[in-house]
Amino acid sequence: MSRLGLGFMILLVPVLIGFYLRNYSSIDLTGFFTLRFSLLMISMGFFGILGSLVHFMLPRKRGVNKAFLVEDNNSNNNIASASSIKKHRIESCISSSATGSTSNNCLVVDNSYPSNGNSKNSTHSSSVVDTQSIMALGDSNHHDIDEDLHSRQLAVYGRETMRRLFASNILISGMQGLGAEIAKNLVLAGVKSVTLHDEGVVELWDLSSNFVFSEDDVGKNRALASVQKLQELNNAVVISTLTTKLTKEQLSGFQAVVFTEINFDKAIEFNDYCHSHQPPIAFIKAEVRGLFGSVFCDFGPEFTVFDVDGEEPHTGIIASISNDNPALISCVDDERLEFQDGDLVVFSEVHGMTELNDGKPRKVKTARPFSFTLEEDTTNFGTYMKGGIVTQVKQPKVLNFKPFREAIKEPGDFLLSDFSKFDRPPLLHLAFQALDEFLSELGRFPVAGSEEDANKLIIIATKINESLGDGGVEDVNPKILRHFAFGARAVLNPMAAMFGGIVGQEVVKACSGKFHPLFQFFYFDSVESLPTEPVDASDFRPLNSRYDAQISVFGSKLQKKLEDAKVFMVGSGALGCEFLKNIALMGVSCRNQGKLIITDDDVIEKSNLSRQFLFRDWNIGQAKSTVAASAASSINPRLHVEALQNRVGPETENIFDDTFWENLTVIINALDNVNARLYVDQRCLYFQKPLLESGTLGAKCNTQMVIPHLTENYGASRDPPEKQAPMCTVHSFPHNIDHCLTWARSEFEGLLEKTPAEVNAYLSNPVEYTTAMANAGDAQARDNLERILECLDKDKCDTFQDCMTWARLRFEDYFVNRVKQLIFTFPEDAATSTGAPFWSAPKRFPHPLQFSAADTSHLNFVMAASILRAETFGIPVPDWVKHPKRLVEAVEKVMVPEFQPKKGVKIVTDEKDTSLTTASVDDAAVINELIRNLEQYRQNLSPDFRMKPIQFEKDDDTNYHMDMIAGLANMRARNYSIPEVDKLKAKFIAGRIIPAIATSTAMATGLVCLELYKVLDGGHKLEDYRNTFANLALPLFSMAEPVPPKVIKHQDMRWTVWDRWILKNNPTLRELLRWLEDKGLNAYSISCGSCLLYNSMFPRHRERMDKKLVDLAREVAKVDLPPYRRHLDVVVACEDEEDNDVDIPQISIYFR
Repeated sequence: MSRLGLGFMILLVPVLIGFYLRNYSSIDLTGFFTLRFSLLMISMGFFGILGSLVHFMLPRKRGVNKAFLVEDNNSNNNIASASSIKKHRIESCISSSATGSTSNNCLVVDNSYPSNGNSKNSTHSSSVVDTQSIMALGDSNHHDIDEDLHSRQLAVYGRETMRRLFASNILISGMQGLGAEIAKNLVLAGVKSVTLHDEGVVELWDLSSNFVFSEDDVGKNRALASVQKLQELNNAVVISTLTTKLTKEQLSGFQAVVFTEINFDKAIEFNDYCHSHQPPIAFIKAEVRGLFGSVFCDFGPEFTVFDVDGEEPHTGIIASISNDNPALISCVDDERLEFQDGDLVVFSEVHGMTELNDGKPRKVKTARPFSFTLEEDTTNFGTYMKGGIVTQVKQPKVLNFKPFREAIKEPGDFLLSDFSKFDRPPLLHLAFQALDEFLSELGRFPVAGSEEDANKLIIIATKINESLGDGGVEDVNPKILRHFAFGARAVLNPMAAMFGGIVGQEVVKACSGKFHPLFQFFYFDSVESLPTEPVDASDFRPLNSRYDAQISVFGSKLQKKLEDAKVFMVGSGALGCEFLKNIALMGVSCRNQGKLIITDDDVIEKSNLSRQFLFRDWNIGQAKSTVAASAASSINPRLHVEALQNRVGPETENIFDDTFWENLTVIINALDNVNARLYVDQRCLYFQKPLLESGTLGAKCNTQMVIPHLTENYGASRDPPEKQAPMCTVHSFPHNIDHCLTWARSEFEGLLEKTPAEVNAYLSNPVEYTTAMANAGDAQARDNLERILECLDKDKCDTFQDCMTWARLRFEDYFVNRVKQLIFTFPEDAATSTGAPFWSAPKRFPHPLQFSAADTSHLNFVMAASILRAETFGIPVPDWVKHPKRLVEAVEKVMVPEFQPKKGVKIVTDEKDTSLTTASVDDAAVINELIRNLEQYRQNLSPDFRMKPIQFEKDDDTNYHMDMIAGLANMRARNYSIPEVDKLKAKFIAGRIIPAIATSTAMATGLVCLELYKVLDGGHKLEDYRNTFANLALPLFSMAEPVPPKVIKHQDMRWTVWDRWILKNNPTLRELLRWLEDKGLNAYSISCGSCLLYNSMFPRHRERMDKKLVDLAREVAKVDLPPYRRHLDVVVACEDEEDNDVDIPQISIYFR
């Protein structure tokens, strides 16, 4: 019947089409839309059934050939490949109902009005005839998460939030710079659909802030002109457009609506509709006006936040519990407790006082670093014996939002960003109301530089303030309002980037309940970014250029400084892509004198595409810097950019030499590691160049301005190093999944990378290798030789069955034998030397596993391990390994020897030990014996035999790396009764994945570029600059002026870390000493690198007085001075006339 039905539908659809269209000329426009809708309903089954056929006809990404083990009931059909269960990102089709044109090879479905099931509230206006839809075809299951693509975002949001996003329909009204930034962030996040609304057309003015527009788009509708480039970011998102007047009924199909260009009256009308709608529709009103911005959020009368901060629930390991009222709970001093008074917690694994294991949340009182009291009477509970985990219970929070019409009159508390501007939000609340009234009266924005318009706005603001009575602001600051009026028409790119990040995150909150919403107004300004010198009114006039909006705020003089800047950007990943977009739109380095140099030695991977928005599917494997530079040039063809693929470090100082650094105007870091940041910081310090620093971690971001002679440098203050678990904890006494995963990755690298590499090193040059090991004669050398011998002797694999045997025996060794030995050496009732129980918190008593072919996790481990072992030996992997029955048969062939624990086995228990390999007086003799045995086995190998070391790669789901690591970690967790994790969570921890989302990245770069205006203008004071820490999850914005550098004084001289003393003309040692004496300093020691060139206590050093310092450096310090170096640096220790040490700057000796 199903086949008959399919055939019937195939025949029926064209017949119905012909029937309806035979009198096509008589159909009115309304009837035409009704016709299209009817045909869509009739054809839905047809298209749905043939969807998979269309899917395979369209271009798509390559399939994944990896197999997964599933329950094998009766056929091979239960083996599912990743290509059949993963969502494919495929090319989209473009259609326009306005023109009626479609491409010949696309299936087109008109979906102008996304629906969330509230069809009774939907109204399809017949006047909307120019609606365009772009749909991603293929798998219609929006809950399939592409973990390769979204791994960093999943680390922030989790699967449930991502699924909610994938089901969310969003409207963005107003497609100037702010609207484009919000749309970009939401498309990257992967919402179900984004509908773009704008009735206006692209102007040259818009090119200052909108990265999707080009000069060719001038005159086109803004929404229509935005579609193609936004769709390229993620073709799994449906992007539609509305280009006529919006009605409130059209909002019913959306979970969230965002308005960036709307007057107050219309905002009240739309917000009332959204607030009273069932279910409520999240309403966000956002504006960017020059250097001023505002956000208003209303998520309905009762909005539930499921996770207010996104942090993992805090936990503690219990050391003792008292039988008291209230009970006192003490925890081990392994880590400080993060509980706060009022938190709810649950208990588990408590021995003795088992009443607490009931899962009931209990309230914390009097929280301290390692203990807390409980609102519970435990007097009659059992006596605590041992063990126990206490875990925070995160509580949902209900927020009652007020609609815009009420909130505008009674805004409540404003979210502050800068405590030096405590009185600014109320003033800006007034300013935006005054601007709305100005627009209503005059039908236009104030003209930049027009004192008349500025005064008009100030008068309006004053009247509004007077009408508020006691609720008004004390000071209607005319200076601030004047700046506000001058830039009111302009949307600046850095402001759009910053607010695009904030608003994009608020939309995610509205759709998911993840993180605390902004409640309800947020105002921000960066008037400190304005030029320090007064700007003449004529300097604001438009020049008929793409930078006119920016010129209307800063004037044409600063614009020229931007265009002439020589910028060095280090890194072109997520931060780098955002910076490049901002720089291109701002016009930085866009004249002949200007130049932007960007360097990055990395290549594009799939996981980059969810944040690094300048990259596309087809760029995977290409150099990041080259692709990013090309994409930035397409945003602004005038950009003078050079892309390099060099790492910045000591090894590339021949490329990034003195001349290179000296010619730079500013350096922007877009890095993801501290060491590289510290090196660039030292270079900027040395050459006295400003450095703009930023970083992100999930929803958090920070920025730091490093300005010569004004601020401290980046390296002046550092975060404390991450606490590392002791080696004995990781290897023998784990108590959380992080320990298990750390051990698993260490074992993976030892077995599959380091040991094969050692084998190859030995086989490449046996004599040299064994000589080096014999000379070392230590435990590490012995361990290396033992592992090589194992690989070439008892663990050598010649067939895949050998690899299966190796993997099965590894399971037995890791999860059975070692545990049996451990509990034999330390039984459950073992005591320490002080008489305390050995197995006390945080130690967990382990239990050996029993291998079972019926346990798919056991089989998956053996399969992954055997496949990777075969790869190291170059053995082909047979297809049968992916068939459960065949795999079980192969595993059952393995003979597993009986294990007997041994007495006297040394197991490291001291947390201070850094090595598990114990030294022995017999090491030298053992090493010699191992070398002799190795030589015998080498003779049996073919001369060209080599192993293939495997480097861990976390982002390739087809390579079995994470399968093995997750298997190792979870089996070990099972040994110790630690909760297991899925492969994705294992990837986050073992792969050390840094959580990242597009919104915080966009915000950070916007903030930095606001500081870039100040740097390139010059003349700004310390108090004008801002360092920022922000957490979009809370939300929290904390801005403060940077810390000044430490000043050292001597006589009438002052210097800081920024100063470097320079001596030219190739001086001698004597000339340097006299030069210092003239400053009242007695030099008693001069060094270059680690070598001493001069010390006043050594008489023979006086013979060096008349030698050139450069010659001394070459002769004594053996310094190599390549041709590109024009100077060398010496460190001089000095005393003043009273024999007090004086810390002087580094001295540079110029010899060329």
